[in-house]
Amino acid sequence: MTRKGFKVYTTIKTIIDVIFILIIALYIAVVLIQRFSGNKSVFGYRMYNVASESMVPVYKVNDIIAVKDCDTATLKVGDDIAYRGEKLGLGGKIITHRIIKIEDNNGVREITTKGVNNALSDPPITTKQVVGKVVGVVPIISSINAIVMTQAGFFFLVFVPVVLMACMEIAETIIDNKLEKKELIEIKD
Repeated sequence: MTRKGFKVYTTIKTIIDVIFILIIALYIAVVLIQRFSGNKSVFGYRMYNVASESMVPVYKVNDIIAVKDCDTATLKVGDDIAYRGEKLGLGGKIITHRIIKIEDNNGVREITTKGVNNALSDPPITTKQVVGKVVGVVPIISSINAIVMTQAGFFFLVFVPVVLMACMEIAETIIDNKLEKKELIEIKD
């Protein structure tokens, strides 16, 4: 290998390393923010992992959705919201469903939701349970999450790149040592 070839190799390796590290860092940052903040609002947003098929085809299992803090008075029928469950064994769990009815019940605003893929509606909730309004799926993080959540995806997206990066580091060190010892050819332009 020539010095010129080695420079091309190291440039390509650096680009691959940076892209891989940025993708993994972004994914880890989202996971860490969710876990260690107790999923508190960051700049008015929270992120949640879709855990069931109740909102398919709108949101798929393992999609990461962004939920924005909102004034519950602005919510309307058709909005997708995240709320804290309190009934039917859902105590404290975050549910993301679509609003199908809003009514005033003795001065208390009650919201009825339903998963778009569910046959039955949820028990009515109060505005105190609302976490926020869903603004959409976070596409890059969702794609990574969907892949990482499978065994093959973890193997090919995390394990293989880490091993590949380690091998490339070893190869770079060996080539660099040989160039220092002038064991490789140097082509002059």
